[in-house]
Amino acid sequence: MTKIADELFDVSSLMRVLERLLCIIFLLASVGCTSDLTGETYSRSEARSVQTVRLGSIVSLRPVQIEGTKSIVGSGAGAVIGGVAASNVGQGRGSTVASVVGAVTGGLLGAAAEEGVTRTQGVEIMVLEDDGVTRAYVQQVEPDQVFRVSQRVRILTVQGTSRVIPY
Repeated sequence: MTKIADELFDVSSLMRVLERLLCIIFLLASVGCTSDLTGETYSRSEARSVQTVRLGSIVSLRPVQIEGTKSIVGSGAGAVIGGVAASNVGQGRGSTVASVVGAVTGGLLGAAAEEGVTRTQGVEIMVLEDDGVTRAYVQQVEPDQVFRVSQRVRILTVQGTSRVIPY
């Protein structure tokens, strides 16, 4: 009976299960935090709002990276995982120091992982608008939407957010 209880409550096994569970929670939270920065997606507050429409022609296109989100989710999950993983190192004060170092390192790695997972490909679209002003817009790349130089486009703006749509 004691052997079964020891196996059920083995600290290292529980730590491994906890680490895996926290990794799954982190990944799900990271995916849930991503926002869609394409020209096709509207937020709830933008829906049914009046938009300003300007017309123009694309003068240049440039691929860009849109950085990922940097929230407490990534650093928090990383800190917990790092702290728990490092708590098995040493005993007494050494275990405490290892936990702190593991939590700090895990927090930094978790933040970097979140940013990397949520990073997206974007395009900088330089448009010569019909009012004679050239403006640049950056939005997420959409696989089904192709822009080309000299193409006519519409620029829709609502609540300070602009998107470029083929005309």
